[in-house]
Amino acid sequence: MSKTSDVIIIGAGVIGAAIAYELSRRCFKTLTVDRNRQVGHGSTAGSCACIRMHYSTFDGTALAWEGYHYWRDWPEYLHAPANVPLSRFVQTGCLVMKTDANGFLAKHMQYSKALGCPFEDWSADIIIDRLPLYNLQSFAPARSRNDPNFGQPNGSTVKGGVYWPNGGYVTDPALSAQNLADAACRHGAQLHLGNEVVEVLTASGRVSGVRLASGESLLAPIVINVAGPASSKINSMADVLDDMTISTRALRQEVVHIPAPQGFDFERDGMMVSDSDIALYCRPEQGNHILIGSEDPECDPHQWVEDDTDFNTDFTEQWNTQAMRYAQRVPSLGIPQQAKGIVDLYDASTDWIPIYDKSSLPGFYMACGSSGNQFKNAPIAGRMMADLVEYCENGNDHDQVPMPFHLPYIDHTIDTGFYSRKRAINSESSFSVIG
Repeated sequence: MSKTSDVIIIGAGVIGAAIAYELSRRCFKTLTVDRNRQVGHGSTAGSCACIRMHYSTFDGTALAWEGYHYWRDWPEYLHAPANVPLSRFVQTGCLVMKTDANGFLAKHMQYSKALGCPFEDWSADIIIDRLPLYNLQSFAPARSRNDPNFGQPNGSTVKGGVYWPNGGYVTDPALSAQNLADAACRHGAQLHLGNEVVEVLTASGRVSGVRLASGESLLAPIVINVAGPASSKINSMADVLDDMTISTRALRQEVVHIPAPQGFDFERDGMMVSDSDIALYCRPEQGNHILIGSEDPECDPHQWVEDDTDFNTDFTEQWNTQAMRYAQRVPSLGIPQQAKGIVDLYDASTDWIPIYDKSSLPGFYMACGSSGNQFKNAPIAGRMMADLVEYCENGNDHDQVPMPFHLPYIDHTIDTGFYSRKRAINSESSFSVIG
């Protein structure tokens, strides 16, 4: 048995669902395939769903600032019917500590100013006024718990930070993917869930569809790989790795879920904080809790996973390391005996910047390497990929003349070659993720 559509999208996470929405709005007949039985139940469900504007690259800043506006206007973007449950954007603001590691945020402020993205330059006194539970002693470089100098201040202090007032988080990342998929289905999109892609099909020199583990073939002249931590497997099936200078791998991550200290309502008065002095980021969580993730310093070993379906889902010493490093910043933090939080996989690229591109196989496209840094960009990434499909299918050579892409909210045009599979490794990347 075979089913035919215009486009097959592999992956029903937030970006895959956004691509389906944008293409179906343009009258493409889309079919989204996912091995999970529910939309958004892959790596999207493990996202901290942070919405931030600060990036170490100009193009990354532009896309993130554009992306914010879609979450702000979420019901309008989806054209959602009344009484449909929607994910919610909570605008807490985002504070980033000024450190030597991030160049005291000089580039970040320069990029935001050039793009008209609001920010505030905060002194240490302002930080303590807004976050009185914080201790601004410096502990850099970040250390693991087995380091004899763990927890020892270095004699300096964090001098200040930069606050982006439009930052925040989305309350239910899986629901956000479901919102997008529902919107796509209202435009005729279809879903095929609970079956894994085992082969990428080709005919006459271009992609022709996929074969599932059930033996069923799904046919389409366009296939888009948005498979998250499985993206490298799908690219290998399509035999498109040879001309790629940027690759993707599955990276295991742990996120700490911990109660806020008594006497401070972090859910109401806290904010998203990125702190390279202790190499952690955090954000408020419902129930006056705090989510704490690693910013991938050298002391936190990367746990690359070969099999994205068979990996250790238990908390390890890394949970304790992250909780204790955050307690350096918040001395009143209580560390519960039972670890709670998230253990999941991220799809990380060689330089931690995603691939949004065509491939060497005509009709086969990629939106890969996006975990941990692209949730915020899902709506605009979906639109960019839809534009890219139309650009290439209309005969344009994206490798030779990369598609210009206009960001409508901020009225800025980017060169999508920035996200090419064939780019040089970007030395301006922070080489880290912030959930």
